[in-house]
Amino acid sequence: MEKIFENTEIAFALKSNSDLKKAHFLFSMMAKPAMVRLGTSLTNFSLKIGLPVKGLIKNTIFKQFCGGVTEDDCLPIINQLSEKGVMSLLDYSVEGKEDEEDFDNAMRKKIALIDFADSHNGIPFASLKPTALGRFALWQKVSEGKELSSAETAEWKRIENRFDAICKNAHDKNIPVLIDAEESWMQDAADRLTEEMMLRYNKENTIVYNTIQCYRWDRLEYTKHLQTLGKEKGIKVGAKIVRGAYMEKENERAEEMGYRSPICESKEATDVNFDKVLSYILDHLDTFSLFVGSHNESSTYLAMELMKERQIVQDHEKIWFGQLYGMSDQISYNLAFNKYNTVKLIPFGPVKEVIPYLIRRAEENTSVAGQTGRELTLIKAELRRRKL
Repeated sequence: MEKIFENTEIAFALKSNSDLKKAHFLFSMMAKPAMVRLGTSLTNFSLKIGLPVKGLIKNTIFKQFCGGVTEDDCLPIINQLSEKGVMSLLDYSVEGKEDEEDFDNAMRKKIALIDFADSHNGIPFASLKPTALGRFALWQKVSEGKELSSAETAEWKRIENRFDAICKNAHDKNIPVLIDAEESWMQDAADRLTEEMMLRYNKENTIVYNTIQCYRWDRLEYTKHLQTLGKEKGIKVGAKIVRGAYMEKENERAEEMGYRSPICESKEATDVNFDKVLSYILDHLDTFSLFVGSHNESSTYLAMELMKERQIVQDHEKIWFGQLYGMSDQISYNLAFNKYNTVKLIPFGPVKEVIPYLIRRAEENTSVAGQTGRELTLIKAELRRRKL
């Protein structure tokens, strides 16, 4: 297959030389774990004692990975992406809330974002993080099948109601919603609730998507379970497949508590599992709609090859590809240029409250083998091309 991701002219068409040089500087810093740890510590300390660092953050790492403070701030980026055939998915990336008022506010925000997507071209999806709607500890307790107190039962019912309100609005507006996956010890409850929403709202169109973290060795079996559910209940199953984002935390907890880690034994095993899940879903498009959330070029090429082998057209309505804003532009823009359905996930929110998300982006770029180096190589190649 033609190596389309080498085309840096298409990949960076929206970036000026100045933008590329700033991105080069940022990724150079992320390539150094010691610098990331130092930057994280300094950022947290500066915010704690009230130093005026928000302006610096906003003009550097925030600008690279976020669309703005509000959804309206993101509109110029959404419009620019749309001109290149790349769609957008807005993600209000404020984390760590823990009380009922915050959970209700999160529900209202997600509903408002679905309405926003409905009224603006170029935003075909919404997203939802389950723990934005209720305490992590309660998700965990429900996952473990433990008996709830009367207060906890009422609290869980409120979570269910919030979840349902968001999915119902998504159904009414015909805006599919991607439900994030989180830590394995709370995920069973999230899976069950997401499946309930599929049974309720996926009868005619694929509205609710569950996320399948393929670094978990049990997720191929779970994918087969979803296919069986779809067939038996006559619903359309939405599946977003990713590798996963909690590997170190998962392995540490498993070792500490003495159970088998749910994570594949190696990066290679994760890649194999991802590709098996990908292939299985493409073999069952009568049941599934697929969102490939990946920055991995090999898996993306494999998806393209499998589509070609199965004579599935590039812009098939049931298949989408997605990457994070500020990363892997060589994948996003070249896919769109070649007529594949492509989405950029655009985080936004108040600078101070988005910082945990930004720190995680920096840490993940540092820890994912080859990710930062690939970004730097492509940026250098494009700057050389422009100079020539």
